[in-house]
Amino acid sequence: MQALNPHLAPTPCIDSAHPAVTAFARAHAQGATERDRAVALYNAVRDGLRYDPYRIDLSEHGMKASTALAQGLGWCVPKAVVLAAVARAAGIPARLGFADVRNHLSTQKLRETMQTDVFVWHGYTELWLDGAWRKATPAFNLSLCEKFGLLPLEFDGVHDSLYHPFDRAGQQHMEYVNQRGSFDDLPLTQITATFEQVYPGLLGNPGGDFAADAAREAGR
Repeated sequence: MQALNPHLAPTPCIDSAHPAVTAFARAHAQGATERDRAVALYNAVRDGLRYDPYRIDLSEHGMKASTALAQGLGWCVPKAVVLAAVARAAGIPARLGFADVRNHLSTQKLRETMQTDVFVWHGYTELWLDGAWRKATPAFNLSLCEKFGLLPLEFDGVHDSLYHPFDRAGQQHMEYVNQRGSFDDLPLTQITATFEQVYPGLLGNPGGDFAADAAREAGR
């Protein structure tokens, strides 16, 4: 029996066989080509799930794609997990990529909680399209970008979709400072260990409305 391609197989967190995941994939993987379907899934995850770094749950249940879909929100890693899961459900090979980024634009509450402007284990998705891995970052939903004055990240299935170094006003936004590599499954043990070391005050739910805080501090 031929082994299932690891980039198409479900895992505990990339639970691509979950009914909610397969339903999302059927609803949104529209288009004549695989590239079209990948772009449609990217847009659906980017804008269909609200970005919220105030609610971080590093349990296995909290990091499942199906959990993020049920909640309708997630921070960068769960949203990357969702995109990987729905892509696999649609027959598009997918894996996860991670990097550490210096975020020059955040909220006061998040800065005080993190005690640093470096976001470790920032997650994105890599999709196998036309013979190459294409990076896709579905973290910031369009409405949040508008409130925060950010340029929305687009994905065309050809070029990598990575954070912009500057915002709309030309201020520094994101700087990639360390690459952590690509993974067929979510490296939850490694992520948890790093978070416990770097962000002892971040785990759990600090409460509040991230989008509202972002809009207020951006004067919007």
